[in-house]
Amino acid sequence: MTKQRLFLFDTTLRDGQQTPGIDFSVEDKIAIAKLLDEFGIDYVEGGYPGANPTDTAFFQKKRTESAKFVAFGMTKRAGVSASNDPGLAALVQSKSDAICFVAKSWDYHVRVALGCTNEENLESIKTSVETAVAAGKEAMVDCEHFFDGFKANPDYALACAKTAYEAGARWVVLCDTNGGTQPSEVRAIVAKVIAGGIPGDHLGIHAHDDTGQAVANSLAAIEAGVRQIQGTLNGIGERCGNANLITIIPTLSLKPACADRFETGISAEALTGISRLSRAFDELLNRAPEAQAPYVGASAFATKAGIHASALAKEPATYEHVPPEAVGNRRRVMVSDQGGKANFLAELKRRGIEVPKDDHRLDSLIAVVKEREAEGYAYEGADASFELLARKMLHGLPEFFNVTSFRCMVERRFDANGQLKTVSEAIVKVLVDGEEKMSVAEGHGPVNALDIALRKDLGKYQSEIVDLELADFKVRILNGGTEAITRVLIESHDSTGARWWTVGVSENIIDASFQALMDSIVYKLMKNREMAGLVAAE
Repeated sequence: MTKQRLFLFDTTLRDGQQTPGIDFSVEDKIAIAKLLDEFGIDYVEGGYPGANPTDTAFFQKKRTESAKFVAFGMTKRAGVSASNDPGLAALVQSKSDAICFVAKSWDYHVRVALGCTNEENLESIKTSVETAVAAGKEAMVDCEHFFDGFKANPDYALACAKTAYEAGARWVVLCDTNGGTQPSEVRAIVAKVIAGGIPGDHLGIHAHDDTGQAVANSLAAIEAGVRQIQGTLNGIGERCGNANLITIIPTLSLKPACADRFETGISAEALTGISRLSRAFDELLNRAPEAQAPYVGASAFATKAGIHASALAKEPATYEHVPPEAVGNRRRVMVSDQGGKANFLAELKRRGIEVPKDDHRLDSLIAVVKEREAEGYAYEGADASFELLARKMLHGLPEFFNVTSFRCMVERRFDANGQLKTVSEAIVKVLVDGEEKMSVAEGHGPVNALDIALRKDLGKYQSEIVDLELADFKVRILNGGTEAITRVLIESHDSTGARWWTVGVSENIIDASFQALMDSIVYKLMKNREMAGLVAAE
């Protein structure tokens, strides 16, 4: 039997940005869009061009290669022609492949929020879709508050959806905007919409998680016939969040109830990277990954010693609903390190580092990594530091330079104009080929001053790091208090487009930062010699 195609629509960069405390920069959006595109998502919704400077700048060029790049915006205003609506013009002129219009489908909202008649709202939907199609864009309509609207006035909610479909919308998306609809209601209403004249292969679902059922509602909608699923990475979104694609995708791919009937654009090979995708996104947000997240959490396949661990050692399927390797996660059984060793071997092989599984140096590496992670290091999110540690312990590292000492001073004072200012100065002494070099630099804060000073004079290696740039800097306090252990993660990139993360941990934030800075430079020098960097270049 031929499987039916399901289409995955990610709205992390638009609806996900409504999450309190999250505010993506253009650079953040570019990085996230690249992650989604490479993973195999069908549609990447980038934001609302014309609504704010960030989104407008983001849509000045196409940001995906395989995925369809989607601009979001409102239908044209009632009483204004399509040619005179600036919001509609911004959407059409954006460098997008598709436009997703948000339209009111609850007559209560049409009256209260839009202040127009029901007929005027239908005309706005029709004209907006037709304008997008005429401009060569794929059109879709998010029917906002559809389920609540359908329960209040089914005829009008359906009229909104049918108007969009008949005007040429590729997708009519049914939105549970308030997140209060139950799975049984979703299933019944979707069935009525299909019976009302809109085929399921033109319907989508957009669920919010206010009752903790966004994933369940999305799956119920699929069972009822919809073929596009909208959601976000790790379920971020306003209030309680959106449907979590990180949970939905493995369910669709691995559970026979779905996998036997449907297929997505995510290959089995790509699915093994979903844990890495989830954690990379959390690191970008500078937040700790949820340990008990389904499929991808650190505890998703963890078992303590006892009867469960004993059964797992004999047959993993006794306490695992899917193989952890299928989603790029790993088994954690406290009474055995065999699962951990297999994972290490896979990670090392991915980096081009060959080592026999019975090599005592591998056991030593595993022990050191576990010890350091207990101290606060996070090698899952610091690929470059892990690779440097592994190469050092397994095969040795060249000593490009040696920092003999560094000093950092921060002075807060009034300048000649009576303005209060803070000045940071750093002094770094570096030994290169037996010659000591001392560099002094001022910067915007102590870490910036140290970075400038460290990279000011590396002798014969100086020309090799000219294109090295620090893209991000994250600090996480691990155990509270001003004396707490601090973890610093630094993201770096160079002119080849490769990006890598390094980590430092210390009771002193400056020391932790310096560790990460040094790893970044050493990794760059190794990468230049093709002695490292396979993962960074992926």
